[in-house]
Amino acid sequence: MKNRRVHVVLIVATLVVVGIAVSAASLTNHGQAERSKTERTVKMTDRSRPAETNPAFNAASAQNVTLRNEVTWTFGGKQQRGWHLYDLLIGKTVNAEHDPLSSAFAASLSKWQKKSGLNSSGVLDQNTLMAMVSQWQRNRLKIRTPATSDQLFLAPSSDFYDPSRAPELRQVERKTYEAYKEMVAAAHADPALDLSSKDKYFKIISSFRSPEYQAELRRKSPNAGSAGLAVNSPHFTGRALDIYVGGSPVDTNDSNRAIQVNTPAYRWLVRNAERFGFRPYFYEPWHWEFVK
Repeated sequence: MKNRRVHVVLIVATLVVVGIAVSAASLTNHGQAERSKTERTVKMTDRSRPAETNPAFNAASAQNVTLRNEVTWTFGGKQQRGWHLYDLLIGKTVNAEHDPLSSAFAASLSKWQKKSGLNSSGVLDQNTLMAMVSQWQRNRLKIRTPATSDQLFLAPSSDFYDPSRAPELRQVERKTYEAYKEMVAAAHADPALDLSSKDKYFKIISSFRSPEYQAELRRKSPNAGSAGLAVNSPHFTGRALDIYVGGSPVDTNDSNRAIQVNTPAYRWLVRNAERFGFRPYFYEPWHWEFVK
């Protein structure tokens, strides 16, 4: 009887020791797992967090704070002021998504300047801005030959900002129209945009305009002086589309363009339009040209 009690005590003691060991091992493994998870999270966070500062370019970023609104330059025979309206295009050009006033942006700009044969200061001064404008203009549609009737497609009125637009003003070069429809479908499928079927964003404001039609506009408004009355317009080709991105559709006043360049529609186009063959006319946020 005594021996049986001894055996019971020994069994209980053994079970207690085993239980403590198992609990300790479990706690150790859990602690290691939590530490590993934390380390992975930190590493992932570090990888995904863009560098926002680069001390070597602090002075350059300080100058950009002023120049963004104050640098003067000339385009189209008119004096311009600042480059804030082109923040997004500039960021895409220098391959930087940083705040344009940050030192990290200045560092990215410096690399672009060096590649472009400019002083790699990281300062977006007049010379750098004009070099960018030249690049943007070179990337535009080169041809200006008027489209022939067999090259044009009569787009449905539902594709237009103004569905009552006359049929002769609803023509689009065929490949351009196909690319446009593909691009619009992608935009509507992007959940980040959350577009409604009632939205006019991405509707066509203007497409093919014949030289004769353009000449008639100039005759009626000889002092208009707008790009819409250009003597050698890319709209002659049927491959230039004015697309609604917000604000007043085709108003070049800085206040209106400031609205347009900050709409989700315009920002989407800057980031995605080139995938479909479209490039911008930097001065008019609504104007896009099919260059393929």
